[in-house]
Amino acid sequence: MTNPFASDWLGRKRPASIFGPGGVSLPRRVSYHPSPVDWRDEVLYFLLVDRFSDGREGGRPLLDRTRRADHRPNPWRWDAWAKSGGDRWQGGTLGGVRGKLDYLAGLGVTTLWLSPVFKQRGHLDTYHGYGVQDFLDVDPRFGTRQDLVDLVESAHGRGMRILLDIIFNHSGSNWRYPANTPGSAGDGDTVSYTTGRYPFGDWNDAQGRRTARIGGDEDGAWPIELQAADDYTRAGYGNLGAGGIDDPNAEHKRTDFLDLRDFDLDHRIAVGGNVLGALAACYKYWIALTDCDGFRIDTLKHVTEEQARNFCGSIKEFTANIGKNNFFLVGEIAGGDFAEERYLDVLDRNLNAALDIGEMRPALVAVAKGLTMPSAYFDGFDPAKSPFGSHRNLGNQHVSVLDDHDEVFGQKLRFSANASSDHQVVAGVAIQLFSLGIPCIYYGTEQALAGPEASEQHWLPDWGSADRYLREAMFGPTHPRASGRAGLQADAADLELPGFGPFGTVSAHCFDANHPAYRRIALLCGLRRNYPVLRQGRQYLRPISLFGGPFQAPGGGELLGWSRLLDDEEALCAVNPHGTETRGADVLVDASLSAGSGQFRVIVNTAEVAGAPVRHPTGSLLAVQHKTDGTAYLSIRDMPPSEVLVLDNRF
Repeated sequence: MTNPFASDWLGRKRPASIFGPGGVSLPRRVSYHPSPVDWRDEVLYFLLVDRFSDGREGGRPLLDRTRRADHRPNPWRWDAWAKSGGDRWQGGTLGGVRGKLDYLAGLGVTTLWLSPVFKQRGHLDTYHGYGVQDFLDVDPRFGTRQDLVDLVESAHGRGMRILLDIIFNHSGSNWRYPANTPGSAGDGDTVSYTTGRYPFGDWNDAQGRRTARIGGDEDGAWPIELQAADDYTRAGYGNLGAGGIDDPNAEHKRTDFLDLRDFDLDHRIAVGGNVLGALAACYKYWIALTDCDGFRIDTLKHVTEEQARNFCGSIKEFTANIGKNNFFLVGEIAGGDFAEERYLDVLDRNLNAALDIGEMRPALVAVAKGLTMPSAYFDGFDPAKSPFGSHRNLGNQHVSVLDDHDEVFGQKLRFSANASSDHQVVAGVAIQLFSLGIPCIYYGTEQALAGPEASEQHWLPDWGSADRYLREAMFGPTHPRASGRAGLQADAADLELPGFGPFGTVSAHCFDANHPAYRRIALLCGLRRNYPVLRQGRQYLRPISLFGGPFQAPGGGELLGWSRLLDDEEALCAVNPHGTETRGADVLVDASLSAGSGQFRVIVNTAEVAGAPVRHPTGSLLAVQHKTDGTAYLSIRDMPPSEVLVLDNRF
């Protein structure tokens, strides 16, 4: 252990107060792991800790996807599998993530984004991590503070970085309203919204029962600075989209998330400032303790612009003082392009990027599956056609998302659900990797996780509309953890339910480095790492010509080509987005960079992964052809479905 702050705090109990007696004295002007120079060089990978790995895959077989029924007990109940996935912890741990760093490095991942690891209420099954009870401890179902520190240290040793998912808009279900509060079912958990403020009821104790006072670590909320009734807006649960984005009193700025309690961030506390400052100090503690490299900030739209600027600015100033001058802050900002653009403009340098979860994600899915014209996606980079286009066109202010854990536009299905092939998802990932932005791969994408087969989906409750089907456990648990506090005990399983394993199975993992999607994505990530033009070059969607016709914007399902240009180098990226048919076209390239008898060399062809002969093998040359009007183009032919071709003029 080379981190003195961690050596000190890991040797004693987590602090009970962040500001008060026994609180935290944060380091400054010391040496921590440096930030990357440019986050465009990174490939992010987002995983739900509970659903990724428990570190025991060595005792389970690799899933045979052609014989899924062999990995199901008899009798098999789809409703039980679905219940397990929606309501229970499956058993993934920080140690399990650490044990898979080589698997992730082999894929080409450089930065891991972990779902929240902070302590949840012991009696609740909030496996996702967004219902925090203690902001200064790790949930024991994930491991310990030491496990988190060890994970970051191991990642750094492999040249990888770690982002923590944080929440400062709300806490977990740590207290209740009075039982007679309007809208309550008598329990005071979820109540109707009010523009005023309801009375405070009681804290929840370790068992989830009402208690007037916090008597131990399992009661109420921690640290002590979050234990005053006026630390919370106490406005009930309302419309999460109501009110203007720039209105600090808008309903969406004050509402609970069902039984998750909204903070009054401006409330003054006894020592140290306000609630916002206390939460910022909690997260500075985690930076100092773990040496992590950035934060993904949950529900950023639900705090005011001023609160967001102050929180992010405080984090940025602290990290600058410990040598992390480009500590990454990426915000989840619901509401589409306008909301993302607004918060990036207002926060300016205090926020690095926004998760691109609005209009671009469904466009990316549709383009990659050949269901719509490529312009539906590429127009999003045009300031004249998108309010967020000027930010996207910089390339470093948005994180590209294909799949994630709570997709809210369209159906709640992974890209590979009902896909045409075992690697169709590669077309989507290729667009992420080689278009402007910081790409983020969702766990299991490299294994084409998709849920049950189409013939099995009619057995499933809420198929296509429930988050659970985005959250299969890659490691194949046999059973979930027991519900509630019983699940805090090691190996306390609920034997009545099957584990929520991949593709509707149990007891088999799917960490397959030979899977067609994994191999293709690894190939593309390696190419991106070696060619700066693919990370930092300018971007142009290229017109195509079919059968000698005019050059024009490609249609849905036709060959998609775009160029990245860096100085005198042009890389042409081509994707066949059609899921079942071969495609080809003449694709325009830059005439000024291809004067005379210029050539492009094929630097990757993912079709070669299948092992069959291909039309344009890696290393082969394509001559630039010219029309009489000076138009320069490459003739690309016979690209198989969902395959990717990249060519470069400075080979």
